[in-house]
Amino acid sequence: MTSSARKATLVALVLALLAGTAGCGVTRGGDDPNNRRLRMMIPNSPGGGYDLTGRAAVKAMEDDDITGRFEITNVIGASGTVAMQRLMNERGSDDVMLTMGLGVVGAVYTNKSKATVDKATPIAGVVAEAEGILVPADSPYKELSDLVDAWKKDPKGVTIGGGSSPGGPDHLFPMQLAQEIGISPRDVNYISYDGGGPLTTALLGSKIDAGMSGLGEFQGQIDNGSLRVLAVSGAERLENVDAPTLMEAGVDMEFLNWRGILAPPGITEEEKAALVEIVTEMHGTKEWKAALKRNGWIDNFSVGQDFEDFLEEQNDRVASTLKELGLA
Repeated sequence: MTSSARKATLVALVLALLAGTAGCGVTRGGDDPNNRRLRMMIPNSPGGGYDLTGRAAVKAMEDDDITGRFEITNVIGASGTVAMQRLMNERGSDDVMLTMGLGVVGAVYTNKSKATVDKATPIAGVVAEAEGILVPADSPYKELSDLVDAWKKDPKGVTIGGGSSPGGPDHLFPMQLAQEIGISPRDVNYISYDGGGPLTTALLGSKIDAGMSGLGEFQGQIDNGSLRVLAVSGAERLENVDAPTLMEAGVDMEFLNWRGILAPPGITEEEKAALVEIVTEMHGTKEWKAALKRNGWIDNFSVGQDFEDFLEEQNDRVASTLKELGLA
């Protein structure tokens, strides 16, 4: 082979390699929509409810080869508002999703952000979760009635903590609970923490009298006895928590939090359908079913018009509640 021929062959090989590299892009398997490399944004700190949900979904998709490798990013700030704005800034990007829920809907309103849920692309509702009423192991409140009695006697003297900002589930729950037992929501002494990690620290350090939040992120402390659960807010008891429902404890009330997945605005219907497809496949995996049981989550899966209608209803409900409290 002549020198010129060898050079021509080398150039052809380099061009072929470059073409193959350029074709890799966001997919690991060509044009297969179920084999994509994606990004998942989490709108709070590691250890929080959104973090647990998002990472469980990602693990199920990766373990079952539904898609390629995920890049997970915790976007912290303003209880999810910063993450929602980041999602808006990703307009037209079909390789990113955001785990979100009731708390993010409320945070957007209280922070007066224009990055509202109705501007994003709805992908799926995934879980619902009962709230729990938590106290430190050495708390004087042994039963829910003890806390209720003390709270009614001195509403502003009992400090309630939650892992979400005003408008989020951990804020809405104590406000509605207070109203149910005859306390004005405006008299509730509520302290907001950015997720389950900081709330756990506050409870264990006795900086607050009680915490109200989803229980999945506190399971370790519940199991080792450092935290106790006075009651759960769902219609039924949880398998992994030895505590009565509010109804069983004498309070005629039920409250459920929820979480879902959004994509940026401006993606095509085909791109939306591809994301819905992989999340739907995730919902059917053994890994996801195990995560539901492990965290005490309620299967609340919905896509399409059902999820869109649900988002609209929740958005209106949060706006109405916050306006009543003078917060929106």
